[in-house]
Amino acid sequence: MNNVLVWFRNDLRSHDCETLYRASEAAKQTGGQIFPVYCFDVKQFQETSFGFKKTGAFRAKFLIETVANLRENLRSLNSDLILRIGHPEQILSELAQQLDVSSIYYHAEVTTEEKAVEKKLSYLLEKHNIKFKRFWGSTLLHTEDLPFAIANLLELFTHFRKQVEKDFTVRNPFPTPTNLPAFPKGLDIGEIPTLVQLGLEEIELCDRAVLHFKGGETEAIRRLEHYFWSSDRLQVYKQTRNGMLYADDSSKFSPWLSLGALSPRYVYQQVKKYECDRLANDSTYWLIFELLWRDYFRFVAKKHGNKLFHHEGLRGMEIPWKQDWQRFELWQTGHTGFPLVDANMRELAATGFMSNRGRQNVASFLTKNLGIDWRMGAEWFESLLIDYDPCSNWGNWNYTAGIGNDARGFRFFNINKQSQDYDRQGKYVKHWLPELESIPDSKVHQPWQLLPVEQKRFNVRLGVDYPHPVVDLFASAKANKAIYDKA
Repeated sequence: MNNVLVWFRNDLRSHDCETLYRASEAAKQTGGQIFPVYCFDVKQFQETSFGFKKTGAFRAKFLIETVANLRENLRSLNSDLILRIGHPEQILSELAQQLDVSSIYYHAEVTTEEKAVEKKLSYLLEKHNIKFKRFWGSTLLHTEDLPFAIANLLELFTHFRKQVEKDFTVRNPFPTPTNLPAFPKGLDIGEIPTLVQLGLEEIELCDRAVLHFKGGETEAIRRLEHYFWSSDRLQVYKQTRNGMLYADDSSKFSPWLSLGALSPRYVYQQVKKYECDRLANDSTYWLIFELLWRDYFRFVAKKHGNKLFHHEGLRGMEIPWKQDWQRFELWQTGHTGFPLVDANMRELAATGFMSNRGRQNVASFLTKNLGIDWRMGAEWFESLLIDYDPCSNWGNWNYTAGIGNDARGFRFFNINKQSQDYDRQGKYVKHWLPELESIPDSKVHQPWQLLPVEQKRFNVRLGVDYPHPVVDLFASAKANKAIYDKA
């Protein structure tokens, strides 16, 4: 009998899961066992280079919920999920021998830490003549269907998009197995860890959060059903996607996509169904467009490797970034004196989530106004974001810092204009900065302009209830542009 171990990583779903499907088909032919396994990698719960928790409590909670739901769904298929905490390469090698496994199936990753685990495990398995079979399942487009080799990936997203759209090939999702072989009796399947067991503190839900994300494939499908079909929000996605306040401003699929609880191919399939059943417009196209951005960052990471994480970025630019911890902490905690930046950073600190529009603004402010090392921001996001994905996170930070392959030079986000464009009435900033809620809409985005008599009238004291701006917006951008241009 050929027993197969299915190693789950960032593919925590039963739908469109090639490793599970292929193992199921193999088991039908050989009568072998299937052993789904997930390992909480202790390296992912250590500290980043700047001293942040690599996986913070919000991320860990969402991960735990996702793993728990995967176990539930596998149990509904007559199987189960073996859980372990430790070093995956050691644990999986030992399990493979204990369970008399002939093959390990897994979805390949592209970034440094994940590839290092694959390499170590491959070396250990080779000693025991255990096959190590990789699959690709993290993107909308399969690498084999691209009209070019990854080494020839175009360095501008627009050029990439136009090239792949000439012959757009999306594979059908793999069917979910209907029944899997039951585990042998007495097998130690392991328990789902708590946050405390992972070295983290328990967290409470924030009552200001407009959407309480819950991990898991079941919740992912439910969110898609709500956004596409029940609330019919897909048809206005392009117009509302930059909204920062409301739950249905955008799809908010990213947390589930990041852990693979939701398949991008399944999302695409549902978009096509929506276009057939209801309508096709700019919004249905734009959601697929955003999935292509996600693909592009993964292909960029696969092509460029470690450069994504280097100080000089993908463009190899030697910029003398500052590591000003005092100002960085003002940015971290939402006390810069710029309401749009502060509201977004407080939302992140309280919930582990922030809109894409918010991310662009706070990243621009950190790098273009404060001149602070972009890697500090990238690591802070890595620690907190429930939708953290190394390719998208570090790719976006490269891009915003102006050192990415698809950068636009010194692209400075005018916080004042962004505030007017995307939060004209100040509802978002007032929601997350209650100390400003009495200020009129026309003045709330630039509280530093309030006269003493106005501060008294609106019950806010600058420098006491809300901070003065940490920098002059335009003077700081001009100074940092000079540094950037010199580099």
